[in-house]
Amino acid sequence: MPSFLIEGGHPLQGEVTPSGNKNAALPLLTACLLTDEPVILNNIPNIGDVQTMRHLLESLGMSVEVLNRHSWRLHAGQIRRADLDPELCRRIRASILLAGPMLGRNEGIDLPPPGGDVIGRRRVDTHLLALTALGAEVSYSGRELHLNAPKGLQGAEVLLDEASVTATENAIMAAVKAQGQSIIRNAASEPHVQDLCNFLNTLGANIDNIGSNTLHIQGVDKFYGGEFTIGPDYLEVVSFIGAAVVTGGELRIRQAAPHHLDMVRLVLGRLGVSWQVEGEDIFIPDKQKLDIKPDVGGKIPQINVMPWPAFPTDLMSIAIVIATQSNGTVLFHDWMYETRMFFIDKLVSMGARIILCDPHRSIVQGPSRLIGETLESPDIRAGLALTLAALAAEGTSQIRNIGQIERGYERIDEKLRDLGAHIQRLEE
Repeated sequence: MPSFLIEGGHPLQGEVTPSGNKNAALPLLTACLLTDEPVILNNIPNIGDVQTMRHLLESLGMSVEVLNRHSWRLHAGQIRRADLDPELCRRIRASILLAGPMLGRNEGIDLPPPGGDVIGRRRVDTHLLALTALGAEVSYSGRELHLNAPKGLQGAEVLLDEASVTATENAIMAAVKAQGQSIIRNAASEPHVQDLCNFLNTLGANIDNIGSNTLHIQGVDKFYGGEFTIGPDYLEVVSFIGAAVVTGGELRIRQAAPHHLDMVRLVLGRLGVSWQVEGEDIFIPDKQKLDIKPDVGGKIPQINVMPWPAFPTDLMSIAIVIATQSNGTVLFHDWMYETRMFFIDKLVSMGARIILCDPHRSIVQGPSRLIGETLESPDIRAGLALTLAALAAEGTSQIRNIGQIERGYERIDEKLRDLGAHIQRLEE
């Protein structure tokens, strides 16, 4: 099993360009099932989850031509209701995103349970309720979800019982093929949801109110081919911001789409982090004085996760590592996932002063002197957060199970090494 060997204490310096947004690439790839004409997608991240999705799409009959490292030509001229590999579906949460387009294009799919990061229970009920409202029939055999639309999908008003990103995307991909108008309320509005809507509109869809939590969709019969460029991965952008500040480095992130990071900038600013926006670039100055800003009256501040445009749950792990290097005390609360914080014991073993109050809350007192340690990556985001901690630590750390990290980050060790990090990939 490969691992990262990291010698900490070396400030990052230089420039980096983030890869395409993984969470946009996966739904866009599945959306290509909606048209029988060729589609070209650019800026596709070359990561594990994307390759897994490619295999699933090919098993449904889609042809994939790799034009270059980050551009594919996809053609779903004829698709079939195939037996999907349960192991492939278990590897990624996004396998559930095959449901919406297959109902719209093929009137059904048999789908093994999706997998993904083990960060707590991740229900699919919101997906099924939305698809049922649009006319799908759903049954569960114990091994597979069986989704059918023998009479076709019908436009409807859909109220999602939670602002789930993937459920919103599934509902969108079904509604664009439904007869009549659909309104999706309590919709997620993350940048990758916006990318999906804009992409579908280039293929002939009719989606209004993009970026809001109420989407208006007029179903259409015919989708066309097209070309689309996936936006930068804002989670990777913030990961590099975190890596720069915890190592005291100076960094420029090119083509970072800073307009998506207003709330992140506000929240990380409470930990003392600052950066400058220069066009589409972000510049992080070196040797920042990281001071946690208390609430009025000197009270301990609290950082919570909420649906977009608030602070996203996927950045909680990185924020916690930054807080270990900031002066002061802060409470973190992630109510979404009951095991999101179950990597904190690894930070404590490195010397961080953190109290895990319960599965959803932790108190961090910084700054802490971190010492190199042998660590295990539990999931994508926690694994990257541990990488940041190792970069800030004294001595050498080894991070195992890096396949989890590489599911979501393309060539992260190479990018960090180009910025001056002492990081090696070990093949064991």
